[in-house]
Amino acid sequence: MRVLDLFSGIGGFSLGLERAGMKTVAFCEIEPYCQAVLLKHWPGVPIYGDVRELTADRLVADGIGVDVICGGFPCQDISFAGSGLGLAGARSGLWSEFARLIGELRPRYAILENVSALLVRGMGRVLGDLAGIGYDAEWSIVSACSVGAPHVRRRVFIVAYPDGQHGRKGLWDSLAREGGALQSINGEPRQRACWRSRLENPSALYRGANGLPNGMDRNRAVGNSITPAIPEMIGRAIMRAVA
Repeated sequence: MRVLDLFSGIGGFSLGLERAGMKTVAFCEIEPYCQAVLLKHWPGVPIYGDVRELTADRLVADGIGVDVICGGFPCQDISFAGSGLGLAGARSGLWSEFARLIGELRPRYAILENVSALLVRGMGRVLGDLAGIGYDAEWSIVSACSVGAPHVRRRVFIVAYPDGQHGRKGLWDSLAREGGALQSINGEPRQRACWRSRLENPSALYRGANGLPNGMDRNRAVGNSITPAIPEMIGRAIMRAVA
């Protein structure tokens, strides 16, 4: 399963999906620091800059085929801490480019991530845009602490696929067989335990980046990233569904 990773950041999505058996064939990331991180860990994998300039024709010309598109499009206008403009904002509005590429490339799966506020600040638009290009979708909120990370980080994950490809039985039943449906892993006792861990040593979340070269860029990149264990879990369910 060949992956195009949009809004790649430092590669959290690709790290998880590759652990599940997929292969990243291209990134799209505009920030120079994040590009340098991707280049270090995925040498030879092309990195495209501006998502607004990336097209299916460009990828075909470069010999890149895609089965899966993944990405966490910008959340700044969606987050409750942000502007509140939602998908009308300049940054979160880049969702339209994500949707455009799904429509152009017609992948077998698209995996999206954003802050949980998307449910009330644009989810209808996202689902409507997907339906408009012929894709069905399933989604759930998953917290980082539900997969063992020492922080909460509640995020909505959306898995989309062409209409009629399969119903819920194909993907989510497969995930449930691994250890319960996505909703059931958000156990409150585990969340409380992880919060206590965070409060005891919050600097450990950033692994001592303060004082290091590019420390500010590193902290911001880590803050914008996702917990790789979540896309790994979703990726494994997809791999079983297509087996």
